[in-house]
Amino acid sequence: MKCIIFSIVTVLFAAGVFAQYDVCIYGGTSAGVIAAYTAARQNKKVILIEPGKHPGGLSSGGLGYTDIGNKYVVTGLARDFYRRLGKHYGKFETWIFEPHVAEQIFNDYIREANVPVLYGYRITGALKQNNAIQSITIENAFMPAAATNKTITAKMFIDCSYEGDLMAKAGVRYTVGREDNKTYNETWNGIQLLDKHQFPDGVDPYKIAGDSTSGLLWGISSNSLLPNGTGNAMVQTYNYRICLTNNAANRIDITAPAGYDPSNYELLLRYIAIFKPKELNDRVLKIDIMPNNKTDINNNGPFSTDYIGMNHAYPDADYKTRQQILKDQLLYTQGLLYFIGHDPRMPAHLRNEMLQWGYPKDEYTDNNNFTPQAYVRESRRMIGAYVMTQHNCEGREVITDGAGMAAYTMDSHNCQRLVVNGMVKNEGDVQVGGFGPYPVSYRALVPKPEECTNLLVPVCLSASHIAYGSIRMEPVFMVLAQSGAAAACMAIDNNTTVQQVDVKKLQALLAQNPLMDGSVAEILVDDNDAAHVKISGAHVVKQNGGYGTTWIMLPQAAQPASVVYTPSVQHAGNYAIYAYVPVAGQASTFLRYQLNNDKGTKITVRTPTKAEGQTSGEWVLLGTHYLPKGNNTSVTLTAKGADGTVAADALLFVPAK
Repeated sequence: MKCIIFSIVTVLFAAGVFAQYDVCIYGGTSAGVIAAYTAARQNKKVILIEPGKHPGGLSSGGLGYTDIGNKYVVTGLARDFYRRLGKHYGKFETWIFEPHVAEQIFNDYIREANVPVLYGYRITGALKQNNAIQSITIENAFMPAAATNKTITAKMFIDCSYEGDLMAKAGVRYTVGREDNKTYNETWNGIQLLDKHQFPDGVDPYKIAGDSTSGLLWGISSNSLLPNGTGNAMVQTYNYRICLTNNAANRIDITAPAGYDPSNYELLLRYIAIFKPKELNDRVLKIDIMPNNKTDINNNGPFSTDYIGMNHAYPDADYKTRQQILKDQLLYTQGLLYFIGHDPRMPAHLRNEMLQWGYPKDEYTDNNNFTPQAYVRESRRMIGAYVMTQHNCEGREVITDGAGMAAYTMDSHNCQRLVVNGMVKNEGDVQVGGFGPYPVSYRALVPKPEECTNLLVPVCLSASHIAYGSIRMEPVFMVLAQSGAAAACMAIDNNTTVQQVDVKKLQALLAQNPLMDGSVAEILVDDNDAAHVKISGAHVVKQNGGYGTTWIMLPQAAQPASVVYTPSVQHAGNYAIYAYVPVAGQASTFLRYQLNNDKGTKITVRTPTKAEGQTSGEWVLLGTHYLPKGNNTSVTLTAKGADGTVAADALLFVPAK
């Protein structure tokens, strides 16, 4: 009998028919890896499908200078990812890292949870019955042929791709581009002509300067500027997050790519002739430094790494057309780097600065040392059971079924480059912030029930263009993916649809078991937790720049003002205690705490003078201490004796392992 069963399985695999899975995750992005790990840790039979060759998406594909917004929103396994990165570099956590290190950690998650991964396969179809996906068909992405096709059946499906291909194949409604402001009564959607990443006045758009009959320079559209707020199908620009190195021993020289055309960069010359940048970081390239002399280079200024106006067809294009778009984008990007360093018309100081950089020998070793992952900032967006909008970002509309939180600026890159009043102008860039963390609705992760009942979409989720610009950050994608995977498992266990999942129970599960391994959860006591924080003396509540929505400033003149934190300890044991300290002006050079945990312990720590990366402050270790069960522990921060203002924010109690 065993031989017969083995033969049947062998035939099925050879025919491309895979066994039934509980959860199928499409897209091995950072979100996909976390979703797969989450479902596997809940004893579900999981498969992860990735069209490329590597896990992690942008988080292992060059975006090492993490867009955070506010660390408060990064919870569960997403936070664990940055803690694991920190451990690699000898820190508590880090948000700045090398691509290959991130990939190693994503592979660790896959290995630890024993998740099978199908690399190099992409979706070609979905079979749906009674509004539920029964199976999907996938093909070999590198050698597509009917003989390579496979059929994957599962109870639940999670689309973690940047493009939303599974969602689209399943017939779920979605949108592409920018809604008109009137659609959701927003103010920052649609056409926007603003001054960020904008050309200065006076940059001539014509091949022969001043001669409109000579034609437009490369990269400029002949479109007319429409009124602000007008909707259209244009997609914000993509680019590559570029990892270079200035370590001569690890550096490969940047050479001209095949098909290089210097005329494509004429606009850069005209721009710098007017703006006169002092260095590359001066609105030419955004060069953020990674460990081991490497970079994460992003767009900076009006003519940079963004491939403006060239990707509008990408979301709904077939695979061949997408590949050509990305190939052209790669040629543009590598050509730009070569042009800056070698074209004699570039200012010498910029050429010399560029020549210190090259491709790192130890990154992307199977892809000519350049990332295979384009920064697909936005593609399809589901029109789901709930649509997140600008009103959610700015706190005017608050939901209670949060599957995670977001906090980043409403961030859209440019969509087109055109002629306005005889000058070159970019259109579409919006960067509006100033708001605190806000919840992302669980209903934004699920389709309408009449469209599909067993699909979750944590990446191409349901949001307006401008709200998506705030939500679309890698840490948030991981948080939402963990919630989505946990919800999928709950739906299986309770034999319900994804729309019928009890969100309160989902939220409780994620709070009690954030790492999905049954370990004791961290205890967070934030400054605005009235049940566990008592503030005495004169103080000022600050709205921006802290961990979460607020932080407390104790003026030096307010001595002896204090803040007392009383954690509720469910499990006695040793805990590493960290204080989040916002970097503030005129701050005291030291902070004084007293720990009362059956005995009094006085602790003095130095105040951080700078924050690493896109964040407002740093965690400062107060030591590892034993905490008894119950509410018998308190930590008091005092302004007494301080030599400047004292910042009081969150305390974190991390169980010692």
